[in-house]
Amino acid sequence: MGSGGFCRALRSYELCTRRTARTCRGDLAFHSAVHGIEDLMIQHNCSRQGPTAPPPPRGPALPGSSPGSSAPDPCDYEGRFSRLHSRSPGFLHCASFGDPHVRSFHHHFHTCRIQGAWPLLDNNFLFVQATSSPVASGVNATTIRKLTIIFKNMQECIDQKVYQAEVDNLPAAFEDGSVNGGDRPGGSSLSIQTANPGSHVEIRAAYIGTTIVIRQTAGQLSFSIKVAEDVARAFSAEQDLQLCVGGCPPSQRISRSERNRRGAITIDTAKQLCKERLPIEDAYFQSCVFDVLISGDPNFTVAAQAALEDARAFLPDLEKLHLFPSDVGVLLYQATFLTPLLSGFFVLWHCIQ
Repeated sequence: MGSGGFCRALRSYELCTRRTARTCRGDLAFHSAVHGIEDLMIQHNCSRQGPTAPPPPRGPALPGSSPGSSAPDPCDYEGRFSRLHSRSPGFLHCASFGDPHVRSFHHHFHTCRIQGAWPLLDNNFLFVQATSSPVASGVNATTIRKLTIIFKNMQECIDQKVYQAEVDNLPAAFEDGSVNGGDRPGGSSLSIQTANPGSHVEIRAAYIGTTIVIRQTAGQLSFSIKVAEDVARAFSAEQDLQLCVGGCPPSQRISRSERNRRGAITIDTAKQLCKERLPIEDAYFQSCVFDVLISGDPNFTVAAQAALEDARAFLPDLEKLHLFPSDVGVLLYQATFLTPLLSGFFVLWHCIQ
């Protein structure tokens, strides 16, 4: 097929996505196809205006399928993605801990002064809100005192579920008392596990390729997530205020000079305490020093160490595990995503049946 025919096909698929956007809004594979088509149109310099290709005749089987083959499990994100794209999905990591420090999906690392309720995530599948209050009177630093997580209703997989944690109340169930996604066929694709009752909860959402860890340490809550790229990217322009996406707004960041002010203990003592758990003087170490310095509480070393270990478990590229002062706030990584044309057509064909 020449470039003209290729662009006609892409415009046809792009038109199909627009026509089926409302019906398929909650389908992750649909969002995967949308982004893949956009990438291919850019790569091949295809204009959005122009002729389209006629629709192919419908056959009794989906492209690439064989008679009797079963459809991908809609509530097994990784398995479905691998089957559609012949590769493993991409994942992103975000975390918030301490006073609080935010590591965004794109490896910005900020220390924030945010107070009140702020969204960490707000997309078509997941909403996470952190509520913070000052560590002590007269200081800009705050800590997370409450976390609210909403797993939005998704087709045959789960009913909408709400999880809410507060300091001294880290429940091992959703607000309705359940520990899974409900009575739908894919209800087991959302589950809560308690690693350490009252201090460590893990929520697995296999239907969207997501794992969330919530911890309580030193009178504050920490949040860590591994999430599929397609899920993280499935939001509108009205949902652009997300700390996991853009980091803390500039007006809410604590500068390096502010972080070096006199605290409850000496900076040498704080460094010594943090060095015992964090031998590499990276952003996690610097965050630990700030937290211990301001609060005077050595238990903040545990929060920083746990955040580092979560990053070690969740990051797809361990070369980006340690961020150093020159890296903090700098975009180190840009997610790239390419969906093969045939896979995109497969998803759209499936979606409009």
